[in-house]
Amino acid sequence: MIKRLYYLLIVIVLAMVSCRSQYMVKGSSNVDDLEGRVLTLKVYVDGEMRSIDSTRVVHGRFNFGGGMDSTMLANVFLGNLSLMPIVLEEGEVKLNIGETQQTATGTPLNDTLSGFIQRKTQLDARMAELPHLQSQMIMDGTDYDEIMYELGKQSKEIEDENDRLITRFIRANYNHVLGPGIFMILTSNLPYPILNPLIEEIITNAPPYFLGHPYVKKYIEEAKRARENEE
Repeated sequence: MIKRLYYLLIVIVLAMVSCRSQYMVKGSSNVDDLEGRVLTLKVYVDGEMRSIDSTRVVHGRFNFGGGMDSTMLANVFLGNLSLMPIVLEEGEVKLNIGETQQTATGTPLNDTLSGFIQRKTQLDARMAELPHLQSQMIMDGTDYDEIMYELGKQSKEIEDENDRLITRFIRANYNHVLGPGIFMILTSNLPYPILNPLIEEIITNAPPYFLGHPYVKKYIEEAKRARENEE
């Protein structure tokens, strides 16, 4: 009887494991500095980034794979440096890490995320070009006040477009991992939790799934506490 129960338990455990969704990431890179290096896949759990898988780049190729209970947003790390976000969802993801561009495609949410990152990269590139434009205008003999006016105007336009892109993307993806995930990436660049106009706009009328995400919830609580202490 005991032996029969033991075998039954094994069958149940195996069935539970087999029912878990599987993710597979097939990666490639033409970055020489990555050859032979170890890449780590990390997810946000209990207030910190935790490693769930690692792989070594060999001849420009690497793979991640495993089981998951639900769709998750992860980050690919090289040591302590985050290289790019990626969605762990059922299916095969094609990940490419290049010198100037990183993409993850092949599954619905990763395709959506890659489109957002591409647009964000374009805006960042436009902002990075402004100092070169300033130098060119100076060489052309343009009046200083005119230079400052034109650069300020273009900078403001790019910043506004960037804010609209982020706000619309998060709102469009409130109810799954991309919304909280991009919010996490956005706020991780801030020195401390704050509720600036962009963040206020994002969290206003946000649904329970988004506001209840552990990172989002903790961030908002700390930002409100910091605001109260300043008053």
